[in-house]
Amino acid sequence: MTTVALDTGVGPLLRGWREQRRISQLELALRADSSARHISFVETGRARPSEEMILRLAEHLDVPVRERNALLVVAGYAPRFGQTALDDPAMDAVREALERLLQGYEPYPALVVDATYTVVAANRGMQLLLEGVSPELLAPPLNAMRITLHPMGLAPRILNLPEWRADLLAQMARQIALHRSPELRSLYDEVAAYPVSGPPEDRAAGGAAGAGAGLPSLALPLRMSHRGRELSFLSSIATFNTPMDVTVAELAIETFLPADRATAEHLHALMA
Repeated sequence: MTTVALDTGVGPLLRGWREQRRISQLELALRADSSARHISFVETGRARPSEEMILRLAEHLDVPVRERNALLVVAGYAPRFGQTALDDPAMDAVREALERLLQGYEPYPALVVDATYTVVAANRGMQLLLEGVSPELLAPPLNAMRITLHPMGLAPRILNLPEWRADLLAQMARQIALHRSPELRSLYDEVAAYPVSGPPEDRAAGGAAGAGAGLPSLALPLRMSHRGRELSFLSSIATFNTPMDVTVAELAIETFLPADRATAEHLHALMA
């Protein structure tokens, strides 16, 4: 997903990550139990960092697992983290855990996406919300951002689309800065160009008197119409802690918690 020039050198790459994180050489040295002088020598190529030093610096710079492999390769070391396909037998435990989590969250919507927002799993609650989405968008591989923001996707039914769209695009921009992914950049350019359209009467109906009105401003809710009702959700995203595989590191589990009792009752009634 990330392209790295092998002749760049590990020092300039580490410096790029440090500058992107806005951390000084001294601060990084203190975090990594090193010295600012040694960090400077590594970044300028005057010192060749050990494999352990590269991984330590990458950890403190919050470098994604995939890019940690790239740093090691550029420095002349073997990649440390494997990349196992999700359908590989070795991933049985991961798949089963994800399936149990998604099923346990029903009737509330939940899905699992990879680093480019490709949907790898979803529960029945999520499938209920996809009613009316164009079959073209539901053909594999499904992409959560396309389904959400495309005019033939969920966008016309999202009552606070401008706010929700802005939040999703900001989320994508943060991921682009983190992963430096050409594929993610291309997806961002595509969905950012989608028109913000939808039945204005639906949006008007979703004003202050709609579902979720009067809720504390704890988080931006997703407000959408479904079968003539207005539903309101709060979204949360979870990832695996300390993953040792690129595939696992790039998985994210997004769940949608009902923001009001009416939404919860509607979903329970549909699933009954």
